Amino acid sequence: MNFFNDLADFSAAEIRELILLAGRLDKHPEPRALEGKVLALLFLSPSLRTLISFQSAMARLGGSTFVVSPEMSIHGLESRSGIVMDGIAAEHIREAVPVIASYGDAIGIRAFAKRENLEDDLADREFHELTSLVDTPYINMESAINHPCQSLADWKTLDDLNVPAKGGKLVLSWSWHPSPMPLAVPAATLHMAALRGMDVTVLRPEGYALPDALMEKAQQAAAASGGSVTQTDDRASAMQDCQVIYASSWASPQHYGDRKAEDKIKPDMPTWCVDEPWFANASSGCYFMHCLPARRGVSVSDDILDGARSVVVAEAHSRMLVQMALLYQMLSKR
Repeated sequence: MNFFNDLADFSAAEIRELILLAGRLDKHPEPRALEGKVLALLFLSPSLRTLISFQSAMARLGGSTFVVSPEMSIHGLESRSGIVMDGIAAEHIREAVPVIASYGDAIGIRAFAKRENLEDDLADREFHELTSLVDTPYINMESAINHPCQSLADWKTLDDLNVPAKGGKLVLSWSWHPSPMPLAVPAATLHMAALRGMDVTVLRPEGYALPDALMEKAQQAAAASGGSVTQTDDRASAMQDCQVIYASSWASPQHYGDRKAEDKIKPDMPTWCVDEPWFANASSGCYFMHCLPARRGVSVSDDILDGARSVVVAEAHSRMLVQMALLYQMLSKR
């Protein structure tokens, strides 16, 4: 495996093999599997779980990591092409990224969406520019339009909970957030659940329908795996017999890059804060999932986040396990 950028690059069977490997490494550790190997971690956007889950995964396999972030210890990085560098940034990514990659056996890169131009972010142009600068294996630790490690962990979490693949119903719901958020998590979650073979409903307010390109990609995955994908703003019908609700926040594609315009159409916060009444029509034992961090009392109530429905901590733990499997496949000679 030379790269891990998108679950769409793999078949459902290949993903299941990775998840099985994650389970095996959890039960039967191999603490010297990656002895002498080094993972470079480049964070151009902040992280908690992604950072420490990769560090822990590499350490448990006997390897080591180093972390580079403009906020931590290096000069400001310039990313624009053709720029005269007479401002604050002292180094350009065209030199910095290849150097960073050359010090590791693989590199993980995290770079959020700029949320200025929808077409650019849907094409993941900035991330592709970064990966074009490296010749070592790389892992997408979240880009403008994808978060494959989170989705791999979510797939494992669903398996661990015995949520059915074919016939299982997952609702991907927009939830309130004070800021316009990237499309990466909802896009990756939608595709993951569709590829798994689930019946997926995107629940969102008017003005927040996911772009056609994301829906079409998920629909193709669903067709291949026996699932289905729909969108609605009708909560009662969406939650009918739901087995999992996955809450996420994303910017309005209708007003992408224009926060003032989005604020005018944004619904009231209480209407889109996940709480117990949402589950009135759901199946008994319906789970609540979220990639974290979650805004308490804004995106989800304390009662749900702290209650029996919530599996967010298990999701976060799964991040470390599936990333162990990825690193093992990418760097181990065994």
